[in-house]
Amino acid sequence: MAVIRRTEKAAHDLFLSGLVKGTTHLAAGQEAVAVGASAALRDDDYVFATYRGHHHALARGATPEECLAELMSRASGLCGAKGGSMHLTKASANMLGSYAIVGAHLPLAVGAAWSARLRGTGQLAVAFFGDGATNIGAFHEALNLAAVWRLPVLFVCENNLYMEYTPIADVTAVADPAADRAPAYGIPGETVDGNDVVAVREAVARLAGRARAGDGPGLLEARTYRHYGHSRADPAAYRPAEEVERWLKHDPLDVARGRLAELGMPAETLVAADQRAEAVVQAAVEAAKKAPAPDPRDALTDVWADGGARWRT
Repeated sequence: MAVIRRTEKAAHDLFLSGLVKGTTHLAAGQEAVAVGASAALRDDDYVFATYRGHHHALARGATPEECLAELMSRASGLCGAKGGSMHLTKASANMLGSYAIVGAHLPLAVGAAWSARLRGTGQLAVAFFGDGATNIGAFHEALNLAAVWRLPVLFVCENNLYMEYTPIADVTAVADPAADRAPAYGIPGETVDGNDVVAVREAVARLAGRARAGDGPGLLEARTYRHYGHSRADPAAYRPAEEVERWLKHDPLDVARGRLAELGMPAETLVAADQRAEAVVQAAVEAAKKAPAPDPRDALTDVWADGGARWRT
């Protein structure tokens, strides 16, 4: 989580310095969802994320250097500079993409789960999505089909209380926009403290075990909070100051540090871990800055599965 937090801060700073073009959607404050869930999954499970997906790519094995180089449009980037901030993907680690269209990846996760069922691999597919996606048709279509076919898929809502700039509570008829919808499809819906990495891990492990046993999909709503605005163009002035203060006092890294301190871990050990994270990310920043720009001739590679772009019938 410390590595992810520092990578997000680096992305923020690089954007302000003009080295990251376009925009970024930072997940600082939501690290516990990605790390806790990943800790409960197998390496061969499939993960799908949203455009706010840096933390999921890193949790599934992408390096800070790969991610920052991608944001900086370098050839060494995670997607060879073709995806940018909103499309971090590491297929070799079964992190099958970050998707900019809200809710679009939920049916894809259902398809991946169907594939795993057909092949008998015991794999899960996990779709992470924001609270705003719960009011999108694809959310309901995906839950319904997954339930009908009893597929090994988990739906994990990162409810950070805001769908871009609008409070989700203002436009949703139920208190828990994801979990309260689950009973309509006959699947378990749970809520969890999304800033407690251990609580997230335990909840995902429980639902994953159920899905692998053939009992069908599960839905987990993790309450969390983003530290930055929706994107780099958003100062988040619409959020009440007392709300921001309350959530910052429940920072996922502080919650984890508190748990470790209670277990007897020395303070200097925690400091050393944070220093290691800082060194890793600083080295990644320097390496990404020095990486070459992509070759324009590569622009039309990887369009098709064969690696090329030639149209064929």
